[in-house]
Amino acid sequence: MEEQMKAVLWTKYGPPELLKIGETRKPVPKDDELLIRIHAATVTPGDCEIRRFEMHVLFWLPLRIYFGLTKPKRPILGMELAGEVEEVGKNVTGFKKGDQIVSDTGLQFGAYAEYVCLNTKYAMALKPVNISYEEAASMPTAGLNALHYIRMANLQPGQKILIKGASGCFGTYAVQLAKLHGAEVTGVDSTEKLDILQELGADHTIDYTREDFTKNGDAYDVIFDVVGDSSIVRAMKSLNSNGRYILATPWVIRVVQGLWSSMISRKKFIFSLAKYHAEDLVYLKELIESGKLRPVIDKRYPMEQMIEAHKYVQRGSKVGNVAITIGHNLFQ
Repeated sequence: MEEQMKAVLWTKYGPPELLKIGETRKPVPKDDELLIRIHAATVTPGDCEIRRFEMHVLFWLPLRIYFGLTKPKRPILGMELAGEVEEVGKNVTGFKKGDQIVSDTGLQFGAYAEYVCLNTKYAMALKPVNISYEEAASMPTAGLNALHYIRMANLQPGQKILIKGASGCFGTYAVQLAKLHGAEVTGVDSTEKLDILQELGADHTIDYTREDFTKNGDAYDVIFDVVGDSSIVRAMKSLNSNGRYILATPWVIRVVQGLWSSMISRKKFIFSLAKYHAEDLVYLKELIESGKLRPVIDKRYPMEQMIEAHKYVQRGSKVGNVAITIGHNLFQ
């Protein structure tokens, strides 16, 4: 008889209320996989977009075919996790039973469950010893994306960077990573989120509800735009003559604006999707264990409150990350 596990099941595209806790088959690892007992996951804006399937027009059809035309073929969401290795496939090296690890799940997803089987081709590393599972779960998506974009910025000590959307999951990591590069950091976000940016080391903060940074006369070497919700042409005017504008959300109209602005100036417009590598997770782990970097968790929800967690993230009011604690005795 097949063993069962608890999971949050995603059987229809649409609002958070369609997510249901139920039972499904506990996976069995293949020779090149780990069976991971999940202790924590996160709810990212990406999870919410996939759940309701609000995709960019260029990606809508191929992703809909991949995920399922009429209903999801992969019924468990969740992009990243922290947990414990329960079983090791015979061809796997580098991990052993009992290891506490963090990992992304790729387009397989599956982190909203008690267990998952993952090939070690995914970005995975040992969990930092000085943080909780909930804090560690944000490393594979938020941490690796922030690291990717800050590296693309090619920051030099003393250079000025403005981070738009600085209090989000990417932004809270990016502020800290930029400071580690010796940059002068300005964080842009709403009123109630500015205190955390100062705690994380931002030298300056701008409340976008009261001030438009494109009109204050300041110039920056780098603008890292996490949200991409306004004119790139206007924003790039706030760059120094050879500055770099980095966009994390490459919507077509914004990309066209950025490429046009770069064509008529010496300013660079940069956009790309992050690639996840295990060695980068190890790097983040070392920074966290040395006290130079810390994950920011806004709220923690038990798995049975996944609907509330998705609603909260979807409202756009979170600071940092929203963690999900995966219980292993929900119905016992």
